[in-house]
Amino acid sequence: MIKMTRKVIVTTLTLALMAPLAVACTKGEKTDDKQERVLKIATNMGYGGNYEYFTQQFTEIFEFANPNIKLEIVSTMDEKFMNGNIQPGEKMPDPMDKLKEVMQGDNPPDVVMLGYEQLPEIIESNLLLQLDSRITKDKFDTTGIVPAVIEGMKNAGGGKIYALAPTFSSSALIYNKKMFQDAGVDYPKDGMTWDETFDLSKRLAKGEGDKRINGFSFTTQAQGGDLFYGMQMYTAPLQLRMFDDAGEKMTVDTDQWEKVWAKMAQLQKDNVFPAVADPQKQMNQRYDQNNPFAYDDFMSGRLAMGILNYGQIQQLTNANKNAASYKGFTPIDWDVVTIPSHPEAKGVGGSIYMNGIMGINAKSQNPDDAWKFIKFINGDDWAKLKSRSQNMLVARSKYLKPTEGLDFHMEAFYNVTPAPIEDNSKIYRNNPNIYQVQEIGRKLFADVLQGKITAREALKKWQTDGDAMLKQMKENPAAPMQPMMDQVQAVPAG
Repeated sequence: MIKMTRKVIVTTLTLALMAPLAVACTKGEKTDDKQERVLKIATNMGYGGNYEYFTQQFTEIFEFANPNIKLEIVSTMDEKFMNGNIQPGEKMPDPMDKLKEVMQGDNPPDVVMLGYEQLPEIIESNLLLQLDSRITKDKFDTTGIVPAVIEGMKNAGGGKIYALAPTFSSSALIYNKKMFQDAGVDYPKDGMTWDETFDLSKRLAKGEGDKRINGFSFTTQAQGGDLFYGMQMYTAPLQLRMFDDAGEKMTVDTDQWEKVWAKMAQLQKDNVFPAVADPQKQMNQRYDQNNPFAYDDFMSGRLAMGILNYGQIQQLTNANKNAASYKGFTPIDWDVVTIPSHPEAKGVGGSIYMNGIMGINAKSQNPDDAWKFIKFINGDDWAKLKSRSQNMLVARSKYLKPTEGLDFHMEAFYNVTPAPIEDNSKIYRNNPNIYQVQEIGRKLFADVLQGKITAREALKKWQTDGDAMLKQMKENPAAPMQPMMDQVQAVPAG
């Protein structure tokens, strides 16, 4: 366990930015409370090796505004792993087990920072205090927190709030306005279903070969990447599972899995997605020296609609602004709408990642200061300062505005709800080879796309071969899986 303390040194500029926050933070607080206290913050999110980044992100402003509270950072990441000193065959310590151990130890942390996928396990283990009563008592405004974050927190806690997140990243559906105008098709809109999006794609697609314009892709990367992985954005809200809770039995030989695979194969046949390219041709297209953005279908004018992460906007903005510097690049008139969703899971979807998730340890010896810290970092003033960032989104909607004079539909990135959490992290930690079970599915899915095998036949084979591999892993976890992988041959044509 790594423990660190640090006196905060701030520049004149930083002081100028922090001063209003200090005033705001002390409003309503006890001004005669000068007793020095220690607040312990534990994290297994990998910040331990970059303490300066961690403090700049989350603690400097609070320390400046609360000089009587000394912060102590406790990293539960294994030091050998952080330094890359894990030897071949050496089992990596389970970060969740270490976090739980620290939280329940004799000198427990007060605030815990963790990943969204870890929340359910920590909450179900009764290791976090519920925050609802403190939120009500202090009249802490959660209505201004975007749905992507607050609904995600409630979902993780079964309707209750056990943690908050000050920032997040998200995706939206970006579209090329000129392509829609040229095709005489209305622009996409918020709240579309996936089927409506696929129908639009068919109306936008045109041309052949190098002049081909594709209507939609799950990614803007060249040739749509790998559809097997790309379509996970489509399947996540449906809660399709690859294996059971114990990671011992496959769960793919089902009607719902068949429906999705058959649908994807038909859409591929109908040219809804970019054609499956020859690997060499795909490589050449991604590294075309005559096209500075060859790796990106949308920026290269080969794609009408695609799923775009908020962090990618800066690159597109810079390209448009400096178009004259890029040979062969034409500025793109674009906008975004919300990620499509399923009728049975309306408004659920998108690739949403919450950063800085924090809760109060149930064994905290200083829960009041812990809440004070969480309330401050998730409050209005902190969000106002951090909203200047171009790579992350603050959780408070009133500070979410396009930067640099841009004008686009910003709400598309946060008026969505995260898909329900499927926490397979413990299974993957306990069985690091289990990803190879997914690789079996990827190969079989490719055969389905090429018409070599039906969706149900492929899923039955995945179920059978996956069960055999899972059994082998359970009986001999250290055994190499490659011999079994070699048995998963491509299905011959005909």
